[in-house]
Formats: sequence, structure tokens, C-alpha cells
Amino acid sequence: MHLVLVHGSYLGAWSWELVTPELERLGHTVTTVELPISDRAAGGSDYADTVIAAVDWRVPAVVVGHSMGGLVVPLVASRVPVVRMIFVAGYLPRPGECVLDQRLEERIGSPFAPSTSEWTDLGEGVWSVGPATAREIFFHDAPEDIATKAIERLRPQAYRVITERTPLVEWPPVPSWYIVLRDDRIVNPTWGREAARSRLGVEAVELPGGHCPLLSRPTDLARTLAELAG
Repeated sequence: MHLVLVHGSYLGAWSWELVTPELERLGHTVTTVELPISDRAAGGSDYADTVIAAVDWRVPAVVVGHSMGGLVVPLVASRVPVVRMIFVAGYLPRPGECVLDQRLEERIGSPFAPSTSEWTDLGEGVWSVGPATAREIFFHDAPEDIATKAIERLRPQAYRVITERTPLVEWPPVPSWYIVLRDDRIVNPTWGREAARSRLGVEAVELPGGHCPLLSRPTDLARTLAELAG
């Protein structure tokens, strides 16, 4: 199966670099996509355009969205043929609504309270995250060398994709799976379990660890994605 891997906020296509060879060893092909996350003018439709342009959709594909990438996956699946959607601690947008409002209403955010708050407003809705906070909320369970390298590669995130009304008109009729991380410090695992049932009609698949298994548990994540991809 061909898997299209869509990264989350502050990250990049590089965040899948430990998962990709594991999936290839399991017999799958992979495309990773670099979203225009630092472009203050780019919203969900622009992110979906980037994914669509990177893939030959004549080949059956499963689209995987990590974290904020969950906002992009259903937009892609609404416009091109997709075999399956898989959300890894991903947001699930409500058609026509603002995800920022949804985040507050549904308690999507983890109740974890970090001891640091290294957030920098770069203007016009673009933010960066500092190393201590990134380590605490994204990479707390990743090996030290991997976490350090990841922090060095983080990019500013433009928040239009969060503050706009999602361009998703209706949820695409595509089979879906949801992966919950039990020690997630970004997305509330309780919300993930409930949303998988109510929104996708499935029981969430659970993995141990924090928000970025792409870097902390790439082998386990790859095996799980391969199983769910079918």
C-alpha cells in the first residue's frame, strides 16, 4: 500500500524520517509532504493543495495525518480518491466550523500543564515554540539525541489553519482509524477515544507514550500504521 504522511504543527516532512524506512521494510511505499506551515496566508485548502500536488492519486493511497495534519487529511480525501484515513493524535475538524472554537468546546487540549511557556508571537498569527517547552510537550519521551535534533528543526507555525473556518464542507465517506497516545501532552487522550467513536465510528487504537511517536516510537507506529492500512 502507498502511505501519504502529513505532519503536524511546527514540524516538517523530516518528522517522518524514522517511520519511513520501517514502513518500507514492511513492504509499503511512502510519500512525505512539506506543508507551508510558516506561510501566514496559507490555510487548510493550501495545505491540501500541497499534499494533492505531491502524489500520483492513480495509485491507491492511505493518507495519515499527525496532530494538526488531521485538519488536512479529510480535505484531501474530499478531493481525490483515498483508500483510508488514519489520524495519529489528530484533530478532527467539524465541517464549516472554526477549529479554535471546536478546541475549546470539545476540550481537545490535554489537561497537562507544562512548567515552561516559551511561545513567541512573530506577528500576523505566526508563532514559534522554544526548546524547553517543545521538549516538555512534544518530545518528553523521545531519546535525548533525537529530541535535541528535532527541536533544532522546528519551524514557526502560522495559525490561520486553526483560526479559519475549515473549508471542509462535509466529512468524506472514507473508512478511518484513530490512534491515541496514552501520555499525550497536546491532544487529550480521553477526547481522542470519544471522538473516534462518535465521529469515525471506530474504537481508537492506543499506543503508549507522548504526542510524537514518529520520533519516540517509530517502529511501533510503523507497525500499527501498516496493520491499519490493510
